[in-house]
Amino acid sequence: MVHDTAAERPTNSVPLRGVRALVVEDDVPMATLIESYLEREGYEVHVSHDGVDAVQAARDVDPDVVILDLGLPGLDGIEVCRQLRTFSDAYVVMVTARTDELDTLVGLSVGADDYMTKPFSPRELVARLRAMLRRPRPMGGSGQVPSLRRFGSLAIDPIGRDVWLDEEPVRLTRTEFDVLAALSHRPQMAFNRRQLIDQVWGETWVGDEHLVDVHVGHLRRKLGDDAGAARFIRTVRGIGYRMGSGA
Repeated sequence: MVHDTAAERPTNSVPLRGVRALVVEDDVPMATLIESYLEREGYEVHVSHDGVDAVQAARDVDPDVVILDLGLPGLDGIEVCRQLRTFSDAYVVMVTARTDELDTLVGLSVGADDYMTKPFSPRELVARLRAMLRRPRPMGGSGQVPSLRRFGSLAIDPIGRDVWLDEEPVRLTRTEFDVLAALSHRPQMAFNRRQLIDQVWGETWVGDEHLVDVHVGHLRRKLGDDAGAARFIRTVRGIGYRMGSGA
């Protein structure tokens, strides 16, 4: 279930007008509760109750964020997310009533950006969504426009949010790009998982920090980067990750 108490309702928050949210939940009362809570926050909310409808709704609505239940009739949340990632870069928060770590990892492996385990509070959900929608976070206070970042054959445009490898575009999800942008902004710094989470998911995020490893794994696969002989994203033993110098 979802907790909803008066004490949890946000105060003095700035509504996120014009942000499209797709809620995919087969439990109708729960879907209605999440919908009403997000609408109070200023979201434009669309609701689907099964997986097949959710995929079509995502094509029709082009949402900015998707709150996606794992256990759905028709297509389960894993398959919905897999199909979403063929045409959408919306932020996806996977919601599950299960506590099995494998379910979480599978959800992240098909392109979910974050996850929440039931029961959860709408306030926490809104906080997660706000952290996502604030991206990319300003990096540095100089006010200068960042230039193209190059690491050998890899080029990153932090303003246009484009990536090229050997002059060919690389398609990343929003979160994959955000992880790459954080690493490439300070290429000599070795980031631990918590530091990357603070940069990308927000300082209030709580959960299994190994989701960082999953997204780094996605990046390496898309960049053709071998973890054992990395050109771009290097593992710093006992610490975490940093950008390499390229080749």
